[in-house]
Amino acid sequence: LAVHFAQEYNKYLRVNAIAPGFFLTAQNRFLLTNEDGSLTPRGKTIIAHTPMDKFGDPEDLIGACVWLASDASKFVTGIIVPIDGGFSAFSGV
Repeated sequence: LAVHFAQEYNKYLRVNAIAPGFFLTAQNRFLLTNEDGSLTPRGKTIIAHTPMDKFGDPEDLIGACVWLASDASKFVTGIIVPIDGGFSAFSGV
């Protein structure tokens, strides 16, 4: 959608997106960690394919959001910024 809207409305506004990777949240914690805090098999697989060797923290999204909302990115439109610790580099996405 970011690419489509950037093409459609490029004279009027900038349209970009962020693509968060794996972040531990209340919704997914039970899938990625055991009760003792160790990783589940699924969690281990994700971390094995994440060069930064960790799940993201919500604070990791702030920098890209601030940059995209600021004049520092005034000539940026139609992009998707992966914030995934390098996961997409390994997965071929």
